[in-house]
Amino acid sequence: MAKLNPYLNFDGTAEKAFTFYKSVFGGEFVGEIHKMGNAPGTENLSDEEKNRVMHIALPIGGDLLMASDIVPSFGQKLTVGNNNYVSIFPDSREDADRIFKRLSEGGNIEMPLEDQFWGDYFGSFQDQFGVHWMINYNEEYTK
Repeated sequence: MAKLNPYLNFDGTAEKAFTFYKSVFGGEFVGEIHKMGNAPGTENLSDEEKNRVMHIALPIGGDLLMASDIVPSFGQKLTVGNNNYVSIFPDSREDADRIFKRLSEGGNIEMPLEDQFWGDYFGSFQDQFGVHWMINYNEEYTK
């Protein structure tokens, strides 16, 4: 079976966002934080763009959360929208509470984390970096 890993784009805040995510989930980045200035053909980028993240990856459970920054001088434009969510399935209700509380700090809660009519403990929010998250716990999923 193929594996799916979410890949996020940021406008110059990928490293800051992933440092925050690392503080929530723990673990270590996979490999180094690759910067745009280390790639061939980037000699004419501004110092600010050279310091943007070309690739970063953080393991969460058996999956990878990955990201990069856009490069405006390459014509890239980031439009933050609600078309992407990262859905987390924690191992316990307590872990769901911890992750929801930490990740939603400074963001906007869409649905508070609570028992839902379909039987799951669920909540959703947009974090301080504009990324949309869903926290979904169901004891049956962890068996």
